[in-house]
Amino acid sequence: MGFLKPAPEPMPPAEFLTLPLQERIRVLSTNWVTEGFNTPRVLHVVYILKMLGLYFAVGLAITSWTTDHVAFSDPGTWFANIVVYQKLAVWLMLLEVIGLGGAFGPLCGHFVPMLGNIRYWLRPGTIRMAPWGRRVPLTGGDERTVADVVLYVAVLASLVLPLVVHAEAVPLVPSGTGPQELVPPLAFLPILVTMPLMGLRDKVVFLAARSEQYLPIMLFSATLGALALRDGATPAAFVDLVVAFKIIICVVWIGAGVSKIGEHFINVVPPMVSNTPGQLSVVKRLHYRNAPDDLRPSRLAWFMAHVGGTTVEIIIPVVLLTTANDTVAMLGAVAMLVFHIFITSTFPLAVPLEWNVYFGYIALVLWGGTALGAGFDASTYNIWDFSAPLLLIPILALLLFGPILGNLRPDLVSFLPSMRQYAGNWASAVWAMRPGVEQRLNELPLVEVQGDQLQRMPGMAYTADEAEMTVQKALAWRSMHSQGRGLFSVLREHLDDLETRDVREGEFMCNVLVGWNFGDGHLHDERLIAAVQRRLGLEPGDLVVAYCESQATPWRTARPQEYRVIDAALGVVERGTWDVRDCVREQPWLPDGPVPLQVGWTAAGYRRRRTLTAPPTGKDPVS
Repeated sequence: MGFLKPAPEPMPPAEFLTLPLQERIRVLSTNWVTEGFNTPRVLHVVYILKMLGLYFAVGLAITSWTTDHVAFSDPGTWFANIVVYQKLAVWLMLLEVIGLGGAFGPLCGHFVPMLGNIRYWLRPGTIRMAPWGRRVPLTGGDERTVADVVLYVAVLASLVLPLVVHAEAVPLVPSGTGPQELVPPLAFLPILVTMPLMGLRDKVVFLAARSEQYLPIMLFSATLGALALRDGATPAAFVDLVVAFKIIICVVWIGAGVSKIGEHFINVVPPMVSNTPGQLSVVKRLHYRNAPDDLRPSRLAWFMAHVGGTTVEIIIPVVLLTTANDTVAMLGAVAMLVFHIFITSTFPLAVPLEWNVYFGYIALVLWGGTALGAGFDASTYNIWDFSAPLLLIPILALLLFGPILGNLRPDLVSFLPSMRQYAGNWASAVWAMRPGVEQRLNELPLVEVQGDQLQRMPGMAYTADEAEMTVQKALAWRSMHSQGRGLFSVLREHLDDLETRDVREGEFMCNVLVGWNFGDGHLHDERLIAAVQRRLGLEPGDLVVAYCESQATPWRTARPQEYRVIDAALGVVERGTWDVRDCVREQPWLPDGPVPLQVGWTAAGYRRRRTLTAPPTGKDPVS
């Protein structure tokens, strides 16, 4: 890739667009091996400046302005005060909910402008997605109202409050520990009220804020923090708060590690490494069996996935939670820091860079041995030091509820509370639209499809053919993952006019329709399709979506993965399954044809590969 312009494409875009879809995916997936998404490196510089400047530097500056013992000019204090853990978590949550975090920029499908989130959520009339609109009173519908905008502004204000309020001194800390401060517990109460209310009206905002990770920090800060700050508090109260903070971060790590067991994650590593700017092409190719002919993961990719990934994320956090050895704690903290640095260096699609900076940095704060105060080593705080063992039961129950239910019933829980971030086991979708349908999406408030955005990129505008080729790279990326082979198999089995359609990756479409997505297919399932249909009134067959749910308990190899076919005008018209093992055996472009599909239900009147003239009469057994 170049600094100001992308590297030359593997073939002229006009020639590329004359190829069949299967061949286009082959061209782009084999090119992905060495070029990745092929964004100009100047955009990576923008991401780095945002990550280190806007988040880390400004976050530490805010912390130093509102505390007595954290000094921006003294890096040693950055690691010695637990209040940094609180302030940086709030700051990151605010950036995420504004749209300046992981959902920012081209690697999330936001080209011009690069900001989604706040632009959509301050605008009445845009699409919102209530999680239980039919069951929770006053949350039904899918259109953002003035009340939703007011609630969103209240969320922003609630996040600003803990940032600007001055920290309070902990009255009593363990012997040998330097002075400690905490954000006043009452400062967290507004966000603990407004964010759940916002989530009931629009789950997109709730998930964009990464509430599953940051709200527990705020909940424990408001409860255990109040005990640590009260008059007459014992040192054990402060210890309990620090241990609870450690449990939160370890549950995130361990949950992510467990979710990587199975057939999916090994297919994540090669395309992720291929997107690393500056990485040698020979290193990228080593992650594939025999690129460009065989793009299945190599043994090196297996090692990186299940030793460098799964094993690290499970074993090291368990050790960190239980060890009282300073050296072991330091080594574990450094190992997790290196782990997050590696992920950050790959610039994965959806770019959760600030999240990785936070987790790597906080590992050093909590376990690094640089002391939470003069002469004190934080590694002496482990789960056995919690003063009220029975209280650990509700703490663990709260933190583990999402991951456990999400792995048993992924249809009920977003992959984010399920702690499956970047595990490859995602609910996903691919859209297939008849000519002209995609442009009609631009009729919706604030919506501008990515191809149009690319054609007005300042200083690097794409031609229409170049933009189309770039947008289709998201299809190649999806095809390199396990579920991609299944989704394209479904489309090839269902549509005899697939070659004439505009085919798009569902996550990219979701980003332009609701302003945000980070791998959560639940945000662009039949509920979003129905919202689009209510606004555009499409005809049967105009928009057909192949959708798959995350695989339940993916470590059970024989467990099938469920798919469904959605017609915007007709709803769900077919449900079935595929065997994940069939998917991972195939090449991304499916040269041997679609993987076998096991049909479980088909709507009456629906026939594959035929244009529907009347709606099906069968009732979807799940709806």
